[in-house]
Amino acid sequence: MKLDILAIAVHPDDVELGCSGTLMMAVLQGKKVGIVDLTRGELGTRGTPEGRLAEAADAAALMGVPVRENVGLADGFFRNDPDHQMRIIPFIRKYSPDIVLTNAIDDRHPDHGRAGGLVADACFYSGLRKVETVGDDGKQQAPWRPKNVFHFIQDRYIKPDFIVDISPVFERKIQAIQAFKSQFFVPSYEKDEPQSYISTPAFLASVKARAQEMGHAVGVDYGEGFTSYRALGLKDLSVFL
Repeated sequence: MKLDILAIAVHPDDVELGCSGTLMMAVLQGKKVGIVDLTRGELGTRGTPEGRLAEAADAAALMGVPVRENVGLADGFFRNDPDHQMRIIPFIRKYSPDIVLTNAIDDRHPDHGRAGGLVADACFYSGLRKVETVGDDGKQQAPWRPKNVFHFIQDRYIKPDFIVDISPVFERKIQAIQAFKSQFFVPSYEKDEPQSYISTPAFLASVKARAQEMGHAVGVDYGEGFTSYRALGLKDLSVFL
């Protein structure tokens, strides 16, 4: 299945926090979208790897995203090196996305910036015909390089290169985040686990505030911001008319 947009992020729930609104807006526009999680988030303070996989499936259903896979890299201990790039390239070639959305270029959690670089590099090498990979069917895959790789903004504020209006789907974005009930504040989750940086009501409030901040910058209620390694160009100004 060729996708228009593929979100690739290191932890299950990173996509929900960073770009789920953008994915849902794309779905409403009839675009084909998918998600690839790099790890199972097994080093998380709360929950279990198996539970997070189930939560990821629930979140994808809420977003209307039909494709979600997990690469199975080691949470925390992956590196941006050829071995790890070669684990990701088959997914890029399998889905041949025109746009890849991935982790922030820098963030509080060291996995985020490292994953953002890893995915961007894998997208480049995926376009080289002498880099050989085999697909699920056992056949050699054709090279594919996405037209654009964009990085969403996570815990630390980074000035965005562009902002997507997610106002129509913002409430569903919060529902998709809270599908990870082991990770975020959900009153019905009563397991005896320690609080974490992201499990408090205050963290969810900060997610809403960030979306409002991004939205305010472009004159809408809620937004998601993205950065790009390369300069973005327009054929003409009609997009602004």
